[in-house]
Amino acid sequence: MHSMKYFFTASSEVTNFPEFVAVGMVDDIQIDYYDSNTKRAEPKQDWMKKVTEDKADFWERLTEISVGHQQNSKGNLDNLKRRFNQTGGVHIVQRMYGCEWDDETGDVNGYEQHGYDGEDFIALDLKTMTWVAAQQQAVTTKQMLDNNTAQLENDNNQLTKDCVDSLKLFVYYGRSSLMRTDLPTVSLLQKTPSSRVTCHATGFYPNRAMMFWRKDGEVLHEDVDNGEILPNHDGSFQISADLQLPSDDWGKYDCVFQISGVKEDIVTKLDKREIKTNYVNPMNPVNPIISIIAALVLLGLAIIGYKKYRGRKSSCETSPENSSELAEKLNPEPK
Repeated sequence: MHSMKYFFTASSEVTNFPEFVAVGMVDDIQIDYYDSNTKRAEPKQDWMKKVTEDKADFWERLTEISVGHQQNSKGNLDNLKRRFNQTGGVHIVQRMYGCEWDDETGDVNGYEQHGYDGEDFIALDLKTMTWVAAQQQAVTTKQMLDNNTAQLENDNNQLTKDCVDSLKLFVYYGRSSLMRTDLPTVSLLQKTPSSRVTCHATGFYPNRAMMFWRKDGEVLHEDVDNGEILPNHDGSFQISADLQLPSDDWGKYDCVFQISGVKEDIVTKLDKREIKTNYVNPMNPVNPIISIIAALVLLGLAIIGYKKYRGRKSSCETSPENSSELAEKLNPEPK
């Protein structure tokens, strides 16, 4: 399964931020960028530069399209401010559209949704070919869009054909990166002996993965907090799952990580000896001893340093030769 998404953000009165930003993503990896300051679409992956081998004017054309989205988004922002009876201040309108393509079955899907000031506003349902209003102020927009059947057909064609064709092209050029499989590093973490145990996997790719806890081979659903898959700065992903468990029966638990394209699971047995923690027992008698020794060492060094300082100062103050020599350097007699 592969996906492509485009995010458009138009804003007003946001300090040190472009009035319009467009970001393209393939399989949750950023592929291009445009904003109202640079007014130029640019690739964010080296392999995206190769697209011009098939479409020589690709980046010029994408820049033109982005300028059009900028103008439309600005108009939508102004319209929504009027609809909500707003004038000045910070306001943001967002649009996201995209498509999915299953390279095994050939199934495709498309979606488009709009938001205003951080809240859902309206979304397109391709199954019913209608728009769904997320709030009362969007009902008028829904009625207008639903009545425009020609535009609905055009939207459906763009999302299920044009978008998918572009996605296939990008996947082809980025196949060495997008279709790779990287296995994660899995660690067991715990803040304190009584807190939850976290199973954490990081560095894996693609993001089609899952993690869960088992007891005696059975998947656990209670006392488990499964986290979302999150991106890392290097394009890989991470995920974690927390488990609250009794102090006994540790040997019955294990953490399982599964990733698309790999048949074998990565299983990590719950072992106290393998848990990483920063916890330090405050009742440990070694700690105050170490602290006392360290303090004594620092005190000794301070005393030695002070004595050396006093010795040098005394030598300088009692040596007339040094004093006259210094005065001579500072006040040389004219020759």
